Amino acid sequence: MLKTRVVTAVVLLAVLLPVTLFAPVSAFGALIALVVVLAAWEWARLLKFEGVGAVAYAVLAALALGASLRLGTGWRAVRPLLEAAAVFWVLVGPFVLLRKPVLSQGAWRLFLSVAGLVAFVACWHALVVARTLGVSFVLSVLLVVWLADIGAYFAGKAFGKHKLAPAISPGKTWEGAVGGWLAVLVIASVAIAAHLFEPTLFSTLGTKVGWLRAFVVLTVLVAFSIVGDLFESMLKRQAGVKDSSGLLPGHGGVLDRIDALLPVLPLAMLLIG
Repeated sequence: MLKTRVVTAVVLLAVLLPVTLFAPVSAFGALIALVVVLAAWEWARLLKFEGVGAVAYAVLAALALGASLRLGTGWRAVRPLLEAAAVFWVLVGPFVLLRKPVLSQGAWRLFLSVAGLVAFVACWHALVVARTLGVSFVLSVLLVVWLADIGAYFAGKAFGKHKLAPAISPGKTWEGAVGGWLAVLVIASVAIAAHLFEPTLFSTLGTKVGWLRAFVVLTVLVAFSIVGDLFESMLKRQAGVKDSSGLLPGHGGVLDRIDALLPVLPLAMLLIG
């Protein structure tokens, strides 16, 4: 299993890093579009659309993304879409985690089918807008989620005692969440103080709103990275599966890798907008 995870990670990095670092924005957008469509297919499967239904949903996501390009890819053009996605994550995400409705039946299934299209298309646009601001900027946005995840893992292993959401994801702890949050704030502090790799999300926040408010914004982003992660965990638990798919051997599915990014990306771009 470890060998499979390593091989998959190396292949993914060999594809994603050069495109992110060196390719034009159009190539970056094309790659992210593929990621988004695959994630949409997995989302449909978690909502118990089987076979052709899940494929049709993925095709619909691709068509929705194509249609959204008519709006343009600039900040002003995509802001309403980002706001719609943000409203979903801020209002519906916590409600679902608290009330735990059955998501793959009835009105919830229909609602999440529509909301999923908005979330995936908004995720694509947020990443493309971030990439137009610079490679260092888009990497810094991704770094918030990566640091929160890595920090939570190690802090949870070392100090985890109090379960964060035992009915949804028993492995997550409050101590881990705090560790991830601290990891983000420490790196952000260093980046802002040392003016590293500017422009970044950290330097932009520091310039626009000051250190204190920048830390508040980063706290919000870390919190919603957890919401995105738990939301997908709940979908998987209700669907009776461990991973969203087996597309990434040793790592599960595409949605497993981007679940925390779905709320963070539109929120980050709106909060600096």
